[in-house]
Amino acid sequence: QVQLVESGGGLVQAGGSLRLSCAASGRTSSNYATAWFRQAPGKEREFVAAIRWSGGSTRYADSVKGRFTISRDNVKNTVYLQMNSLSPEDAASYYCAVGPTLWSTAAGYTYWGQGTQVTVSS
Repeated sequence: QVQLVESGGGLVQAGGSLRLSCAASGRTSSNYATAWFRQAPGKEREFVAAIRWSGGSTRYADSVKGRFTISRDNVKNTVYLQMNSLSPEDAASYYCAVGPTLWSTAAGYTYWGQGTQVTVSS
């Protein structure tokens, strides 16, 4: 089992920045990948970004490329999502998830956190 705890969400003005954190504990593995997904009310869960623990390969959704950066701290078992130039369209609950590779679909991930809310005011 892997436990995930997200933090860092909050209220930010359009154009602002936030950094989300996802702390992992339990049976973590360097073979895993960690992803961020988001879900706005009435919408499906959407892939945002993912990173492999070993090697650090990354994958991004087109909608966030150039604005969001995913990174990891292997010592702290924590993955970060730096979000810049935020717009109201980025407002959602953000979830981190752990799975075997850089899938862009939610079904590819086994373990999920409880989510952290991001609100962007216009």
